Amino acid sequence: MDAFSPDTLLNGFTAVVDYLNGILWGYVLVYGLLAIGVFFTLRLGFIQFRHFPEFFKVVKGSRSGDKAGISPLQALTVSLASRVGTGNLAGVAVAITLGGPGAIFWMWMVALVGMATAYAESALAQLYKIRNEDGQYRGGPAFYMARGLGLPWMGALFSIFLIIAFGLVFNAVQANSIAGATEQSFGLDRFYVGIGLAVLAGVVVFGGIRSIARVAEVVVPFMAIAYLLVALYVCVVNYSEVPGVLWTIVSSAFGFNEAAGGVTGGLMAALLNGVKRGLFSNEAGMGSAPNIAAVATPQPHHPASQGLVQGLGVFIDTLMICTATALMILLSGAYVPGQEVDGITLTQSALNAHLGSWGGSFVAIAIFFFAFTSIIGNLSYAENAMTFLGAGGRIGMSFVRVGALAMVIWGSIESVDTVFNAADASMGLMATLNLIAIVLLSGTVVKLTKDYFAQKSTGLEPTFDNDMYPELRGKVDSRIWTMEGDIGPKPGLR
Repeated sequence: MDAFSPDTLLNGFTAVVDYLNGILWGYVLVYGLLAIGVFFTLRLGFIQFRHFPEFFKVVKGSRSGDKAGISPLQALTVSLASRVGTGNLAGVAVAITLGGPGAIFWMWMVALVGMATAYAESALAQLYKIRNEDGQYRGGPAFYMARGLGLPWMGALFSIFLIIAFGLVFNAVQANSIAGATEQSFGLDRFYVGIGLAVLAGVVVFGGIRSIARVAEVVVPFMAIAYLLVALYVCVVNYSEVPGVLWTIVSSAFGFNEAAGGVTGGLMAALLNGVKRGLFSNEAGMGSAPNIAAVATPQPHHPASQGLVQGLGVFIDTLMICTATALMILLSGAYVPGQEVDGITLTQSALNAHLGSWGGSFVAIAIFFFAFTSIIGNLSYAENAMTFLGAGGRIGMSFVRVGALAMVIWGSIESVDTVFNAADASMGLMATLNLIAIVLLSGTVVKLTKDYFAQKSTGLEPTFDNDMYPELRGKVDSRIWTMEGDIGPKPGLR
């Protein structure tokens, strides 16, 4: 066989991806994500539990953005646009199929401790953000790696992984689910679905981050509320079975209910698949959402406030929307241990059982909006990474956008296993670098948090004061924090 034949290259690519996934998910991240989530939960004094109402207040009290940044609400909806997608509908079904109902318990655990991780990474992104040549905020893990840790090479490596993951691979994942759902419900050819998606996404993403924020602000809340209302209806109709389903989830998580444990059964199958699909869904610790958190004009004007906003995003994504999907699947009887079925097909079968023939159509419509907004949200992250690499201009971003739209078409016709495996590998490389960085910068996160809530306790609206942080002199753009209305261009990282 030719060493450069398509089959040989594909087999080589698959082998590399499988090896990376074996290392990252078999050893590093499956335990590291939970451990670091617990680390921040403890070090921040159980912030997601003790200060849970504040997570809502910072969004409820947010106003519009300014010329330099978008509003906190827009930042939340864009991050939810990326988070709430395939992982919430297809990913939950994949987790149940491969790891049994117990996988959902571990998705909950990832989310609960992940709220603290998401808070930490987004607060850091706000702190170390810059203004680009147009005077607009840009930031994210690459910037706090370079500025906070003094490791620009690490930021560059992270940016490359982010562009591969969010600019390219994850868009294929979302397109795959949309194409599968529309084919299942409406009989539409997957290739032409991919073409249509690419055209629609192109109209939005070529308008930049502000265009993406305006679309997400309208579409995401509407679809999330509609989906949760359907789930609530299903739970009310089947109220007598809900306690039993919840017990099945918990007992299967610890291997007590082997019959419901999926193909391989037991604790490890549930743990591995729950953590993997939980991270893919809520992205806590991956280093993705901080890219849009940095673009916001924080209200109150303190880095910690945007950390709280993004922590809330994890709660909405997993503990609300993923749980809704899981309950609808497990209450339907459509799940059979050991079955082999694509994730979105199982979700559609469950809704058909609950709602009749239009249930599958509802899932197809929901996955379209959720996954479509994920595609456009992902590109906002890639734009920050391109800015860090010094290629965030019109030409550089045009290449990324065209590549992303090509991946949408590819993902619509490629097998789901290939797409998900590639997504897992790129996500794992990103997350590994980001988790190292936020642990090393955890002392700064603790100081920001204490400062924020100390001001709250005295009745003041928290405000970041550069003079309180002499150790950050020269590492943050002090003009952003001392002159809120100043929107003149500022130099980027050199």
